[in-house]
Amino acid sequence: MRRSAGFTLVEVVVALGVFSLIMLATVSGYRTLGNTANTIERMTSRTDEVRSVSAFLRDALENAVVGTQSGGGDELSFGGSATNAGPVAFFRVTKGSLEWHAKILFGEAYGGSYFLRLAKRNDQLVLQWQEPQGQFEPAAWQEAPSRKVLDDLQVFEVWTRVDHKSKWTRSDIQREAPGHIKLVIKADDRFWPELIMTVQR
Repeated sequence: MRRSAGFTLVEVVVALGVFSLIMLATVSGYRTLGNTANTIERMTSRTDEVRSVSAFLRDALENAVVGTQSGGGDELSFGGSATNAGPVAFFRVTKGSLEWHAKILFGEAYGGSYFLRLAKRNDQLVLQWQEPQGQFEPAAWQEAPSRKVLDDLQVFEVWTRVDHKSKWTRSDIQREAPGHIKLVIKADDRFWPELIMTVQR
């Protein structure tokens, strides 16, 4: 009798084993590719976030209203001239917030002179603003408009120094504008590159 052609049980088991290994390698490769794509996307998003926040803060601090003292008559504001009316130079730093007076532009046609406050609120970094309305210092910030800048915020520190030769300190400032501001930010379990900005004086 002729033997019927076919695979033996051993051959079938070996073939299934090889196929299973190939499928496992393929699935692992796709999973690794997916994780890599997610990681790259998060890093790109974080880089864009750092860039946009840094650009806004640099512009806002570069356009800070400067002068010899608050309430005097010989202050010069960004794009303005000496005046005896309206708010003038203002700067305040605490361990959890940064407040200053600047000329800023919201959008393409909405802007002007504002008191600004950057502060940690729970796990968010929040920007608040209010119009001076003839005041030399901002009113209470509880009712001021706000906008979320960052989520998952864990660390927000404001460091200052008088000039490039001075040491960085975290002491509170109530009036005089420092020469430089350094922001230490940790969000989503990662520290941002330190943001060091020059303050117009």
